[in-house]
Amino acid sequence: MTGTGLLERRPAGRRRRRGLVNGQRPGWKAYGFLTAVMLGSMFPIYWSFLIGSGDSTTITQQDIVWWPGGNFIDNAIAVLEDDSVNFWRAIGNSIIVSTVVSASVVLFSTLAGFAFAKLRFRGRNGLLVFVIATMAVPTQLGVVPLFIAMSQLQLAGTLWAVILPAVVSAFGVFWMTQYLAQALPYELIEAARVDGASMIRTFWSVALPAARPAAAMLALFIFIATWTNFFWPFIVLDRQNPTLPVALSLLQSNYFVDYSVVMAGVILSTIPLLILFVFAGRHLVSGIMQGAIKG
Repeated sequence: MTGTGLLERRPAGRRRRRGLVNGQRPGWKAYGFLTAVMLGSMFPIYWSFLIGSGDSTTITQQDIVWWPGGNFIDNAIAVLEDDSVNFWRAIGNSIIVSTVVSASVVLFSTLAGFAFAKLRFRGRNGLLVFVIATMAVPTQLGVVPLFIAMSQLQLAGTLWAVILPAVVSAFGVFWMTQYLAQALPYELIEAARVDGASMIRTFWSVALPAARPAAAMLALFIFIATWTNFFWPFIVLDRQNPTLPVALSLLQSNYFVDYSVVMAGVILSTIPLLILFVFAGRHLVSGIMQGAIKG
């Protein structure tokens, strides 16, 4: 009877696994929707390349030309050789700022997320609500006092004026708190404490590996947001020490704006992000899937 029961349960288990894991193959509607989303996402990049490969006369034409011209290399060289832009210094500054800000946000957000998610202390919920509520405050409201503070600290015009205000992110704290609350069991923390690990060692050896998938996604989000940030760097930095978006804005400072050169500069600034996605995309997806399976 026991054997019969096992035999009767196995086909149901196979059907259940087949329905949850394998499922049905997506139809043409799913592929059509994904294709439309992919083309819609790629269209702004293609349009920028289309304008960047033309010249000042082709942009003013009434007829839309959907085939790229042959001037992209010349326009790119004009961006690279423009003394007012200082492209290579700007891209180096953007790499430094984006990397430092991403690393600091991931570290501090994971520390705060671990504390809010797994440690019990007085005022935890209220403090978390306060941190989340700061995301509703517009950035523009703090520009004037922040600029005064940076000027008094003699940091205006330096990269530290861009890095220091961004080392902690309320969104990052919320992101890591929600992830660690579900992905990190209390049993692992208790086992580490029983083995004699301190709280810092528990965080470094237990919480940080568990948070790796969410930390990778957060690092990517913050890197892109910092790379494309224009508002605050444009205010606090000068022409001699700009980040990439600030440097590209200098191409429009003349009376005549050559949009083909501007769009060529935009494409050049987008290439590092595309390279980052190519190399990091597979690792990010695999990390997310591992975190989902462990959860």
